[in-house]
Parts: sequence; structure tokens; C-alpha cells
Amino acid sequence: EAGLKVVSLHTDLGSVERDPAAVAAECQIYGTRYAVITGMYRFDYGSEAAVRELAERLNKAGAALARQGTSLLYHNHNCELRHVNAEKRAYDILLEETDPAFVNFEFDSYWFTEGGANALAWMQRLGSRMKLWHINDRGTRLSGSAITPILKTDSMELGTGNMDLDSLMAQALAMDVDAVILESHRNWVDNSPVKSFQLSAKYLAQKF
Repeated sequence: EAGLKVVSLHTDLGSVERDPAAVAAECQIYGTRYAVITGMYRFDYGSEAAVRELAERLNKAGAALARQGTSLLYHNHNCELRHVNAEKRAYDILLEETDPAFVNFEFDSYWFTEGGANALAWMQRLGSRMKLWHINDRGTRLSGSAITPILKTDSMELGTGNMDLDSLMAQALAMDVDAVILESHRNWVDNSPVKSFQLSAKYLAQKF
């Protein structure tokens, strides 16, 4: 009634492997073609063998969903930045060894930035495989003087943190992403989720 649309559903790899038809059917109920795996629970992203096996499992799961008319996306956090060997990180393996016909990505630029990575460079490398973009800003709310202890970063309203969102947004738009998804980590301005959303929505409206 509000005119909202569901752009994706989150699921887990085990559910897709057990019953891809059921996952696809739920996506169809909500009118979305994207089933998103939001990382692996209790998984060793530092193990090259484990990550290569994960890529193979994702390919098989994505192919099974594709037969049902649904597309599989993988959503990152910062654990995928772990090195699996001297040259490659876990995310390198996932990009290189998954088949674009069956596996693509919902990129979370906050978590890669939080992990010390160059989010824009990774977005450029993903190219058109980035179908959805998770966006939030990153910074610290200042209250009084602060030298020690070191300030802790958290999510912020768009445009109030220290991320180069303009460059990230230009890349996302250049790749014609299907949706930009605003996420909040409860670190709301004035402890108000509504005010937080309003500030970020204003930023998005100006930029889009």
C-alpha cells in the first residue's frame, strides 16, 4: 500500500543447497529475483581450501537457483579481506572462481572500508557484477575532548562521516546497479532511527 518494493531476500547457503526451489519461490512471492547470502557463519576465511570450496558451492547453488529464475548474490563483510596466501585474499578467490552466469555480488562498501581496504578499487574490479550496493557512512560522533582512549568508529548518516561516498556513488551509477540499500547499525543521531533515516534520505535525494 505504501508503494514499497522488496529488492532482495537474505538467505543462507545451506537453505539454497537443501531446497533451491523453496528459496526461489519465496523470492517470487515478494517480487524479487535476488537471493542474497550474507556470508558464512563460523567459517575460516583464512583457509584457501575452504574458500575455494565455498566458491564451488556458490556456483552450484547459483546454477540451481538460475533454473528457478532466481539470481544468487554474495554479500561481504570484512572477513573476506583475510589473506588465504601471500598473494590473494578470500574475496579474490570468490571473484575469480565464481561464475558470473550464476553468482554475482551485493557489495558493502562500509565493511571493506572498516577493514582498511580501498572500497572504490574493489567496486571497480567488481564492475557489472555488483548488482546491489549497501551504503552507509563511517565515522565517530564527537562528544567532548578525545585523545585517549582512541575513538571508536561506527556507521553514520550519509554525508556526516569520512567515506568518499561521492566517488563510490559515481562508480555504482556507472555500473547501473539495480538498487542502493541504506543500512543502519543503530548508531542513530539523537538516538532516533527516523531522524537518522531523514538525514540520509536527504543526502540521497540530493545526489540522485
